[in-house]
Amino acid sequence: MTSRSLRTTARTSSEARAVARTQTLLKGKDGIGTVRRTTLPGGLRIVTETLPSVRSATFGIWAHVGSRDETPALNGATHYLEHLLFKGTHKRSALDISAAIDAVGGEMNAFTAKEYTCYYARVLDTDLPLAIDVVCDMLTGSLILEEDIDAERGVILEEIAMTEDDPGDVVHDLFAKTMFGDTPLGRPVLGTVDTINALTRDQVARFYKKHYDPTHLVVAAAGNIDHATVVRQVRRAFEKAGALTRTDAVPVAPRDGRRALRAAGRVELVNRRTEQAHVVLGMPGFARTDDRRWAVGVLNTALGGGMSSRLFQEVREKRGLAYSVYSYTSGFADCGLFGVYAGCRPNQVHDVLRICRDELDRVASDGLSDDEIRRAVGQLKGSTVLGLEDTGALMNRIGKSELCWGDQMSVDDMLAHIAAVTPDDVRAVASELLGQRPSLSVIGPLKDKQADRLHEAVS
Repeated sequence: MTSRSLRTTARTSSEARAVARTQTLLKGKDGIGTVRRTTLPGGLRIVTETLPSVRSATFGIWAHVGSRDETPALNGATHYLEHLLFKGTHKRSALDISAAIDAVGGEMNAFTAKEYTCYYARVLDTDLPLAIDVVCDMLTGSLILEEDIDAERGVILEEIAMTEDDPGDVVHDLFAKTMFGDTPLGRPVLGTVDTINALTRDQVARFYKKHYDPTHLVVAAAGNIDHATVVRQVRRAFEKAGALTRTDAVPVAPRDGRRALRAAGRVELVNRRTEQAHVVLGMPGFARTDDRRWAVGVLNTALGGGMSSRLFQEVREKRGLAYSVYSYTSGFADCGLFGVYAGCRPNQVHDVLRICRDELDRVASDGLSDDEIRRAVGQLKGSTVLGLEDTGALMNRIGKSELCWGDQMSVDDMLAHIAAVTPDDVRAVASELLGQRPSLSVIGPLKDKQADRLHEAVS
């Protein structure tokens, strides 16, 4: 390299560092709980939360791609890719990746959702540089070899088979299909046997190149860490891989799942030999960015979020018709779902549905009592704080917040939003949400006469 090119390289590196932007998003007391963000020149965002009192650290990388970004032919590609990034890089074999984290007593994993994917490692604070190097290497240097594609295909087919053996899980995929049909939000995250068998190495590699760009990634770390040190180590790892700036990525596609929602009153039944019938009764919900999400959280908690909730008391405690019964919300970027799940003996499906439907109608028309709302607010506040008691949960919170909202909210602000929910707020969202005609998904050993009657439950 000539002296001129050396000077040019140094100047380019200096200019790149000059445009890195660091902001303090949340300022904790005495530095505890301080959240900072640095945006590197190529668009890579790094967020950290500092907790000097702990001895662990969790490091994760979030990719803004999920199963709803797949075409029908690529259904399952995001999850397939999640598996493949553990199979080896230019620096490490699959065994090297797992052995490196195992050797320091850490834990490493990943998960794929409909709108994002996350890879993470939790280690002692002194081993954070190792975790950063391993996870960054996986994200930037994956080989995606043909033989790994073939080997992992069998693993994923086994995972699909394992999921199919749990109808309590499958019924939620069935409910998504009931609500969204054959659209990205309606298809399973794992894909199907047919799509997994059909996926090729070139398809998965193109998917990786298209979506795993710095502008689509968020790096998050929480625990006994130093922000500047994390930024420096992440930057070095990405620069070594030549992955800090790329120009072949495509913008994140606009998402409008509301147009995919199907007409209310749909019923999807899967006749299967099971000991229980698994039921989801639900309707369209609110997007995760909707300001009413705090009131919906309180409503959901009071209606089916605990042992004192309406549904638990009416279905299980008073009548003994189910062991598991609960309500839940799923919020996406642009739409959402609200559902009630119950698992019961097949001959009691109609009784369970009648009670659930009666309670939804009653809350839609009359609202909840002030006592129920006070109890739900307290329960939601407590569970929010208790759910953030380890570095893994904190990494999840700041990583997902940056990826999905582009901002951070302190725990105190979250608790204030929950505490500010009024009975009128809850009654308003209950009327709008639960006043809709529901749809129904059921898996179980259903007789013909039963199936005919189930349509009456959503009429």
